[in-house]
Amino acid sequence: MNYHLLGRSSLTVSEVGFGCMSLGSNDGENARLIHSAIDGGLNYFDTADMYQKGFNELTVGKALRGRRDKVILATKVGNQWRADGSGWEWNPYKQYIISAVEQSLKRLQTDYIDLYQLHGGTIDDPIDETIEAFETLQASGKIRYYGISSIRPNVIREYVKRSNIVSVMMQFSLLDRRPEETCLPLLRENDIALLVRGALAGGLLVNNPAKTYLQYAEGEVHKAQAAIQAISGINRKPAQTAIRFVLQQKNASTAVIGIRTMEQLKEMFAVTQSPLLTDKEIMYLRASVPVNYYDQHR
Repeated sequence: MNYHLLGRSSLTVSEVGFGCMSLGSNDGENARLIHSAIDGGLNYFDTADMYQKGFNELTVGKALRGRRDKVILATKVGNQWRADGSGWEWNPYKQYIISAVEQSLKRLQTDYIDLYQLHGGTIDDPIDETIEAFETLQASGKIRYYGISSIRPNVIREYVKRSNIVSVMMQFSLLDRRPEETCLPLLRENDIALLVRGALAGGLLVNNPAKTYLQYAEGEVHKAQAAIQAISGINRKPAQTAIRFVLQQKNASTAVIGIRTMEQLKEMFAVTQSPLLTDKEIMYLRASVPVNYYDQHR
């Protein structure tokens, strides 16, 4: 397993992270999967308080009993479930964040969170108040570091400028290269880690039938699929090629992949053993479809 430093932090994370959102409803099965992941070298586990209305944190917490010191545990905050369970409201205010972390700590059965992330964000948020909440939690020792999960360049710029975030989680893949225009250079300049989600483009880069995706027509998606297939083979399956493409970004610390079965976990282990893409292969993939750009929140 390969490991990378998470930006300016002291955290070292496995290059493939365990996306806990995909876990099922059986605690025993989830524990076996998580234990196997840890035994195989995965140490970054990413959840959120809103996943399954808190059950995801609960099941992860149960699975990590006795193994907490073996992992880098990340969760997220900002989406507050309505009392009637009908949906959630965006809540980036300090009072809520300070109270929400207590519930996450309880569900996760831990007294600290390694990486606490704002789960979204808008340019109209009380950003300084949100930052103050994270700084307060960091000073108290309840979180070690904080970051943001966002695809909005205008929001990311503000947090880079005004806060001490160590990471940004962004959707990024061969079919979503929007971060390349401004966000990735900004993160590199400020030594902020990129946590990649969506590296497989919802399965389109692996085995799902081609369909329209973001700004890409079905035919363009098919071209991306064909390019992935063309440079894959015995030593590197399509999923591994797609993940390697994002991991070979200069400041990409980990690709967070949703894992629900032992078969999927084994395939993620194989990513770390698969050959790196050559410069020629990366250029070939990049040339397979035109680059896309953010058209909102710029």
